[in-house]
Amino acid sequence: MRISRLLGGFALFVLVFATVWAADVSGKWISEFTTPDGSTRQSTFTFEVSGETVTGTVASTRGENKIEEGKIVGDDLSFNVTRNFGGNDMKFVYKGKVAGDEIKFAVTVADGERTFEMTAKRAK
Repeated sequence: MRISRLLGGFALFVLVFATVWAADVSGKWISEFTTPDGSTRQSTFTFEVSGETVTGTVASTRGENKIEEGKIVGDDLSFNVTRNFGGNDMKFVYKGKVAGDEIKFAVTVADGERTFEMTAKRAK
């Protein structure tokens, strides 16, 4: 009985600790990057955070898209964005590591064959 209370208390501590210590990504972030085809682009990320859930948008010259399945745990940020190219939807999977006012992303196009990296910086 005593061990189960101890384990339950520890599990609660870990859950609260992870939520409290999640990186704060709320607000606008800007990234300039090179795509797999060699083009230079800029994206603006607007994040809203509630607990571990991340919502918001990603805006670029190709328009604005909603963040899907967004999540932040500690300093790990992940979400998906679906973009339409010529009538075809393409899913982009973002996995990022937050460090202060920077997020280093690895972005994979849903076909899994194309991956590129980008760094977003908090807008001042």
